[in-house]
Amino acid sequence: MRAPRSLTSRLVLTVVALVLLVTVVVAALTSVVMHAYLSDRLDGDVSEALAREVRGPGPDEMSRLPPPPEEVQDFIVGGQAIGTVSARFDDGSRDGRVLAEEPKIGADLRDLDDAVLDALAEVEPDRGPVTAELPGLGTYRVEARTTQDGGVAVAGLPTSEVDGAVRLLLLAEAILVVLGAAAAWLAGRVVVRRQLRPLTEVAQTAHAVAELPLASGEIGVTERVPAHLTDEHTEVGQVGAALNTLLAHVEGSLDARHRSEQQVRQFVADASHELRTPLATIVGYTELARRRPGDPEAAATALGKVEEESARMTSLVEDLLLLARLDAGRPLAREPVDLTRLLLEAVADARVLAPEHRWRLELPDEAVEVLGDEQRLHQVVTNLLTNARKHTPPGTTVTLTARPAGFAVHDDGPGFPADLVSADGRGAFERFARGDAARTRGRSGGAGLGLAIVEAVVGAHGGRVELRTAPGDTTIEVELPAR
Repeated sequence: MRAPRSLTSRLVLTVVALVLLVTVVVAALTSVVMHAYLSDRLDGDVSEALAREVRGPGPDEMSRLPPPPEEVQDFIVGGQAIGTVSARFDDGSRDGRVLAEEPKIGADLRDLDDAVLDALAEVEPDRGPVTAELPGLGTYRVEARTTQDGGVAVAGLPTSEVDGAVRLLLLAEAILVVLGAAAAWLAGRVVVRRQLRPLTEVAQTAHAVAELPLASGEIGVTERVPAHLTDEHTEVGQVGAALNTLLAHVEGSLDARHRSEQQVRQFVADASHELRTPLATIVGYTELARRRPGDPEAAATALGKVEEESARMTSLVEDLLLLARLDAGRPLAREPVDLTRLLLEAVADARVLAPEHRWRLELPDEAVEVLGDEQRLHQVVTNLLTNARKHTPPGTTVTLTARPAGFAVHDDGPGFPADLVSADGRGAFERFARGDAARTRGRSGGAGLGLAIVEAVVGAHGGRVELRTAPGDTTIEVELPAR
């Protein structure tokens, strides 16, 4: 027989099995105790009957005793219960009587036949009550004792009343066990189903989430286990709380996947757009040179524009390749870098490229060294200074400050546009993020990858970048692992 699969059925069967086990054990112990108690009383009655036999009249004289009261004369004669057996064995002579129930006179003494006397003669005297089978009479508890004249007196009582009482008790216990098992089954089903009802509600929440289309698109897993089923002090509450945690994790993962998909799509679209413009320029000037084969000036102009746009595409492709390598987890060099010297060189280059800006450098008394890739860290500093130079008006003061584990770039320009600064301050570091809505790169414009490269390189070093911007007060802080 296959075990039930449902938890409810298994719990109910367990409860019923426990109830049956307990009731059967209690019934068995009760029967054993009751049988021992009745047997002890029967042995006491046997001993009393034997004592009367030893000190009282012989079996042949019991018939001359005065009759007992009418209300008990059907059961007791001469102080003996119906079925009492008494016998004497003296010097080879033996005789015995049994108090038998007679239909007309109620009770009378009858002589024992030889078979019964033979069975009584085998009882060892002075050893206490023993069980014996008396032919024609049944099972008896008998006791033999040596008399003062050297004979042996024997008395016995039937065990039928004890056996009957024990059988009646066993029958009653069997009925009670069956009724108790049935009651445990009915009550168990009601109680277990009621106790497992919260678990059913948790399962319904799980089924509702399982029916959601999670393959693609923006998905909001809003289903949650109700708050009253998330009490972690209960087993069902622990399951509900764990399921809510899992659903929150799944929802966050799906949102991250959707954002990643959107970023990839936007990245591909922006990269295609950025490459399309120089490609169109190259195609146009190539077509111009081909139409004017004899015009050296047109050919020189076309080659110059082709070279310029090729350089722009090469720069863009190199930036994209760098971001791809960093996204793939390509390791960078981990060497001591003199950050003080690197900042001095970067500020010197910036003063040459943008003399209309005011460039300031603040350095601590001791040289600052960090661990990292010197070439990539130089690119980080250059990108930040280039960003400040291109997006602030002439006369802006740009301050580069070295710190024990990094540096900060501050300017008093107009700050970042509001549409570039998200709630967490990471919007400006998105790829192809630019303040103007126009897609066309001007001569001094950028593709919007400068700050994205800064964040990617610093993150690959195990550092972090933080932006704080307001009109007249913009600061980008870079933290790097100290040497």
